[in-house]
Amino acid sequence: MKIVADANIPFVKECFSSIGEVQTISGREMASDVIGDAEVLLVRSITRVDKALLVGSNVRFVGTATIGFDHVDVGYLKRNNIGFASAPGSNANSAAEYIIAALLEIAQRREIVLEGKSIGVIGVGNVGSRVAAKCEALGMQVFRNDPPLQRQTNDTKYLPIEKSYGCDFVTLHTPLTFEGVDKTFHLAGERFFRSLKRGCVFLNTARGAVVDSQALKKAIQVCRLGAVVLDVWENESGIDAELLRMVDIGTPHIAGYSLDGKIAGMIMLYNSVCEYFGLKPEYDVADFLPEPNVTELQVEQEGDSEQNMILNIVRRIYDIRCDDAALRGILREPEGARGKFFDALRKNYPVRREFQNTKVIVEDLNSGLAKKLKGIGFLLA
Repeated sequence: MKIVADANIPFVKECFSSIGEVQTISGREMASDVIGDAEVLLVRSITRVDKALLVGSNVRFVGTATIGFDHVDVGYLKRNNIGFASAPGSNANSAAEYIIAALLEIAQRREIVLEGKSIGVIGVGNVGSRVAAKCEALGMQVFRNDPPLQRQTNDTKYLPIEKSYGCDFVTLHTPLTFEGVDKTFHLAGERFFRSLKRGCVFLNTARGAVVDSQALKKAIQVCRLGAVVLDVWENESGIDAELLRMVDIGTPHIAGYSLDGKIAGMIMLYNSVCEYFGLKPEYDVADFLPEPNVTELQVEQEGDSEQNMILNIVRRIYDIRCDDAALRGILREPEGARGKFFDALRKNYPVRREFQNTKVIVEDLNSGLAKKLKGIGFLLA
């Protein structure tokens, strides 16, 4: 069996070679003449999988190592009896930790105490639910908005989006959809930004086109927002350089790029392919995860606020400032080279591990600090 895979899926060749011949190529170089004789196609979000790519090919199964699949024409796959799998939840914890890192960073820059502040979490699926739980662990008041979940569960914890407008922070975690009652394309447009509380901190790690970039720039220009954090952009990889200059933290679509999440997604696809073709899987996540660089940290509790102690611990594991600085390097590139620069940042992304791999030594395991560290994902000792 021949397998064509995005080269940006870690260990994909080592893992999938147990069931077939693996060819890895850049996601943007996926073309019908390259995948024609493959039975399995494994992609990430930058590859559009549709009739134009697949017609006339031997592809019998498509997998995307991402939680979202708006880049895949699932209807076409169904009509042509092509198997499909995504990796829901695989990088959800990574993306949620990104939000925590961003909140702590912005709070330090703006001298904001997060405890007691309100945050609207729009979209409460795999990522949003984890964001909500971690924010509550930090003592924030969480307003959850998810119309599909509200209809499915009739749970009163899911509030109308208007309830988020008065929050101190608003973070987006919706899929990208273009039609229907829950359409999210340009969900955050002019009316949305006009409705937000003045000084609100806005974050987007969902999809770039959930936000109307022009409306966001206008909101920044009129000082409507207190700060902006963007990990996703309209028209990636040709992102809006002017908007990048305006935001407080900008990163190259890497919120979910922890090594833990990438390998979890790869193994989810591996298991799905094995099941589809009636094969026995030989590998699991543990076969590919290395030891973390930082296994243990000691908390120094003298002379600093609880929030700053948490920020300093988080920075030891994931310093979001490094990703922001790396993306701003794109501004030094000629306009025609910026797309390749953006893709290279993602392809060559450094190893990032999740909080759960690090044990934090705390004097009092019943202290508020200990409970917050545990709540955002650290082990305690």
